Amino acid sequence: MAEIRNYTMNFGPQHPAAHGVLRLVLELDGEVIERADPHIGLLHRATEKLAEHKTFIQSVPYMDRLDYVSMMCNEHAYVMAIEKLLEVEVPSRAQYIRVMFDEITRILNHLLWLGAHALDVGAMTVFLYCFREREDLMDCYEAVSGARLHAAYYRPGGVYRDLPEMMPQYQVSKFRDRKRVDKRNANREGSLLDFIDDFTARFPRKVDEYETLLTDNRIWKQRTVSIGVVSPERAAALGFTGPMLRGSGIAWDLRKQQPYEVYDRVHFDIPVGVNGDCYDRYLVRIEEMRQSNRIIRQCIDWLRANPGPVMSDDHKVCPPSRVSMKTDMEELIHHFKLFTEGVHVPLGEVYAAVEAPKGEFGIYLVSDGANKPYRLKIRAPGFAHLSAMDEMSRGHMIADMVAIIGTQDIVFGEVDR
Repeated sequence: MAEIRNYTMNFGPQHPAAHGVLRLVLELDGEVIERADPHIGLLHRATEKLAEHKTFIQSVPYMDRLDYVSMMCNEHAYVMAIEKLLEVEVPSRAQYIRVMFDEITRILNHLLWLGAHALDVGAMTVFLYCFREREDLMDCYEAVSGARLHAAYYRPGGVYRDLPEMMPQYQVSKFRDRKRVDKRNANREGSLLDFIDDFTARFPRKVDEYETLLTDNRIWKQRTVSIGVVSPERAAALGFTGPMLRGSGIAWDLRKQQPYEVYDRVHFDIPVGVNGDCYDRYLVRIEEMRQSNRIIRQCIDWLRANPGPVMSDDHKVCPPSRVSMKTDMEELIHHFKLFTEGVHVPLGEVYAAVEAPKGEFGIYLVSDGANKPYRLKIRAPGFAHLSAMDEMSRGHMIADMVAIIGTQDIVFGEVDR
């Protein structure tokens, strides 16, 4: 019989599944994990402290860089916290735009998660399929904000600007002739809403393709079924939120339980798992993409029928339009004060949370009446999930650790903050 030895092993940070920022110290009995000790801090960027030295508006782009796969959802929680203290009214059109882009962000997040998780476990094709759809949604980000990732699109009091009437188009170049360009521009002839509408019509078939590759794939099931099982009671006790909690069978979703913006006006279902394993969490996220697609379609219909302002008309909080700023002295003063000194938020403390793709992303904000936060505390869903890594991986093999890291959908920008 072969001699079995105990090892202490570094798993990462250079391991492909640890994605360069997670160091796990594993105590092994042969190849079986007896203890997993996550070491964090390799991506620490002091966001909470930096925010105390920036005006409220200047800190919006920091939120994009926390969970850099769920950019606008992070911004959403932050601007909601400021709006609660300011008691500012957000126009209905801005609320629908926010909900639509929250759900676009959820699909973006789940596509990256699915591609990376499958790649970690050993399936190459899914990664390429997922990034095909991500490109279209990245173009939507770019159309409204000018940036593909770090949008800074949500602002206290609304959103930066209304949806563009023209979708950017591909140009003829030495890499693309006229025929190929016309084919690629076929769904870009109209507005951004037309482009998103076209995407939502195509997307359910694309999700079917992912499921064809994975859902009944016996290798995928061997790698995920009964791996990282968490009971409903333990999931709640460990502070799980989002798909990690719903995968264990608890139907908790802030969009339903504590509706914000216009989530109480759109129809969608909450998918829940049965066994609380990696496979169930995969099925939950797949169904979430379908439900997000459903919400986006409802937002498109409303936005087409209801033009209007996308920013509050309180110029102590929101900048005036460029036209009025250049023709009215008072508006110019508002603009100058807002972008040099910032908005003074009333004294108080507030907690605002959104159902981000990974779970409950919350902002606890303390204001002393100045133009900068007195304190900012970020409640990151990935932090609670990572703390359960030890419990989820005990008794599993080293190869299963890869599937467990994947199923947690961790991004270290928010864990290390």
